[in-house]
Amino acid sequence: MDKETRAAKSAAAATSSAAAFGAPCWVSLMARDLEAAQDFYGAVLGWRFRKGRLGDQFSVAFHQSTPVAGIGALAPQLQIAVAWTPYFAVTDTDEAAARIRERSGTVAVGPLTFSLGRGALAADRDGAVFGIWDGELIPDWHSWRKRTPTWLRLRTRNAFEAAIFYGEVLEWECERPGCCEVSYEEDEVVLHSDGHVLARLSSGAEEAVPDPMIQPRWHIHFPVKDVDATADAAVKNGGFVLVRRSTPHGPETTLCDADGALFTVTSRQFLE
Repeated sequence: MDKETRAAKSAAAATSSAAAFGAPCWVSLMARDLEAAQDFYGAVLGWRFRKGRLGDQFSVAFHQSTPVAGIGALAPQLQIAVAWTPYFAVTDTDEAAARIRERSGTVAVGPLTFSLGRGALAADRDGAVFGIWDGELIPDWHSWRKRTPTWLRLRTRNAFEAAIFYGEVLEWECERPGCCEVSYEEDEVVLHSDGHVLARLSSGAEEAVPDPMIQPRWHIHFPVKDVDATADAAVKNGGFVLVRRSTPHGPETTLCDADGALFTVTSRQFLE
């Protein structure tokens, strides 16, 4: 094998789900109207969009030159709520889907084959929706992750039980080199890799309540320079404010977009 071939293989491995297994690797919004969603998030978060490699009904959002998220048009035949969803890297989508079912989770869609890999949409035992992905990641994924264009928090009934479920499904804290690690801070479970926090799991959610902030859910956080100005822009463009909070790390606000999808904007200090 010549030097160029080895380099190409190394680059491919570095941007595949196998190199980041168990870690959150992307966030995606399935919207009813792709163009309207792009208009909203462009106005509110300053994103620009490029056509994605998954087809005409998918686009990739960029903040300056950094890819942030994917937005796709929701197929009418799919009975799926408009929502932001985190995806986790796995080495084999079919095996991960089987582990989800074995542990009383639900695989709602897939696994499906795309040009870049295989994915599935699932829910944990308490109903929090997430995706799994086996295939190509964005180029230079590890550097992208360190820049923290998005951040995740799971609000669930019991964070420790949820950590066991996800740990078994996504191979957290396993014996394989490079696996994600878990630590405990008071009543939270913290997922991290190489000292970098990837997500937090918090207890206290209740499934049978109408309040979406209390239901089990993966919350997607986007860092912004001015939380209040971003919230005002969301309202101006047809969204609305659910909750404003002051935290020890700075302000954060949970918003709904014009189509009803929840997301949270947080100060950059919260992530640094």
